[in-house]
Amino acid sequence: MRRLSKTDANLNNDRVQGMRVLRRAVPYLWPDGQAWVKRRVVIALTVLLAAKLIAVVTPIFYKQAVDALSPDGSPATFLALGAVGLTLAYGMARLMEVGFNQLRDAIFAKVGQRALRRLAIETFTHIHRLSMRYHITRKTGGLSRIMERGVKGVEFLLRFLVFNMGPLMLQLLMIAGMLMYLFDIRYVAVVVLTIGLYIAFTFRVTEWRVKIRKKMNEQDTDANQKAIDSLLNFETVKYFGAEKWEADRYDGAMAQYEKAAIKTSYSLAFLNFGQSVLITSGLVAVMVMAAMEVQSGVLTVGDFVMVNAYMIQITMPLNFL
Repeated sequence: MRRLSKTDANLNNDRVQGMRVLRRAVPYLWPDGQAWVKRRVVIALTVLLAAKLIAVVTPIFYKQAVDALSPDGSPATFLALGAVGLTLAYGMARLMEVGFNQLRDAIFAKVGQRALRRLAIETFTHIHRLSMRYHITRKTGGLSRIMERGVKGVEFLLRFLVFNMGPLMLQLLMIAGMLMYLFDIRYVAVVVLTIGLYIAFTFRVTEWRVKIRKKMNEQDTDANQKAIDSLLNFETVKYFGAEKWEADRYDGAMAQYEKAAIKTSYSLAFLNFGQSVLITSGLVAVMVMAAMEVQSGVLTVGDFVMVNAYMIQITMPLNFL
């Protein structure tokens, strides 16, 4: 049996902790005895599904409008609408997609804010239950920053659970189905390969970035703790004339935060560039295939535009990763 290295063990531990956090966030979405919360979650998911369905159909109107404007274009469907009518239909579909997404956020807002309030009060009461020895150490500054991050992070987790995990897979499956139906298996294969490489690259780099981000958060907490605690003990600092010493301590903590923040920015730039390379490669591959078939007369210009629209639709939800 292969013995895990320290790095692998840390990664496994991080994954276990991450799953534990997700499991603890689920009750905020489906609490016992809170029917109104469950009702809002269901309605938000229904509205989200409507938005996804409209998003998948929207490029078809775009294709038909482009074909209607082409010199030799002869759209097989929606012919009576004409180019102007199809353009208006495309605009209405885009508007409905955005409208449903905003309606989803409005419906879910009360659920998210309720979760923030519940977690905030639970954290607040937990801190009051800690021992006197803990509070004497005066970690007010660091503790306040940790509370702020943790409480606000819950809404992000809830949105991730409700609006991104399942709906993302559903949208990708629907788009793959449309590409398979309207074109052929080659387009689907390129899309699946692109998404697979994108997800693998994103998760791999993100696991590396998490360590850097943790370090940055620790330095941020340390700097904030030194600043707040120094201000809380203003009389003592003033009495001993320790302003310069306190300023040097704070500057040292900020210097460490600066280094970690720069590394975080560099790693984020690397992640974004790598993602762009993968997505652009998949997009170019699909567009080249479509362009060749347009030149050979198999596809129309509208089909070429529609493929591009579907590829853009795929990349937008992937950015959440």
